[in-house]
Amino acid sequence: MSRIASTFAALKAQGRKALIPYVTAGFPFADVTPELMHAFVAGGADVIELGVPFSDPSADGPVIQKAGDKALAAGIGMVQVLAMVRSFRQQDNSTPVVLMGYANPVERYNQKHDRGDGKSAFVLDAAAAGVDGVLIVDYPPEECEGFAAELKSAGMDLIFLLAPTSTDERMQQVARVASGYVYYVSLKGVTGSGALDTGAVEAMLPRIRAHVNVPVGVGFGIRDAATARTIGQVADAVVIGSRIIELIDAQPRDQVAPVAQKFLREIRTALDS
Repeated sequence: MSRIASTFAALKAQGRKALIPYVTAGFPFADVTPELMHAFVAGGADVIELGVPFSDPSADGPVIQKAGDKALAAGIGMVQVLAMVRSFRQQDNSTPVVLMGYANPVERYNQKHDRGDGKSAFVLDAAAAGVDGVLIVDYPPEECEGFAAELKSAGMDLIFLLAPTSTDERMQQVARVASGYVYYVSLKGVTGSGALDTGAVEAMLPRIRAHVNVPVGVGFGIRDAATARTIGQVADAVVIGSRIIELIDAQPRDQVAPVAQKFLREIRTALDS
């Protein structure tokens, strides 16, 4: 059983929901990410999604795009992201870490670090660093069986997005290769956009669960404890990204981790109430 599966199983046994914060690696300061990840855990996070910066992030709204641009300008790429995970693992060997991003950085990494053995350098190095799951926004599930098998053999999960526009066929395709959890993006459009229709989310989840036998996390549009609590009543996990990015963006270096921890503690308290 993967670290992600074990985490969800333990939470289910306790009658609790997973809190999954997201942050772009290297934002808002290039050296703050491992410290920020520990603050997430102290605030009540169960899984951490770490964004890999990319210059053309099609699914990301302006908040996360800006964070990615800042991280790229600071020289953050896949090599640095994996180093951050290794640093985090020196003190925390239990909290699952998921890398979220796009195909291009993964494929570039494979080309640059090719060992000539036919295996994915990214998969090998991510596993060695302590990564538990990978969510590649622009990898279609119908083309991912080989990648999913490589990840599984290395002890990692392949996570997919589902959307309000996802067809039953798409859900079936995802169900064939997904593990760990699936991430339902509860708004049409990009991250951080619009107002969340909790009723629509509630109506969609039974459809997803009819096809998918892994936990369902919900994100996009969750900005406060009240909304998180409402979503937590129907989903297995609550994912928060853009709001965290906004909160830490304006902070001085020494306040980034405390501000994030305080915000997540409020969300955690609401989810557990």
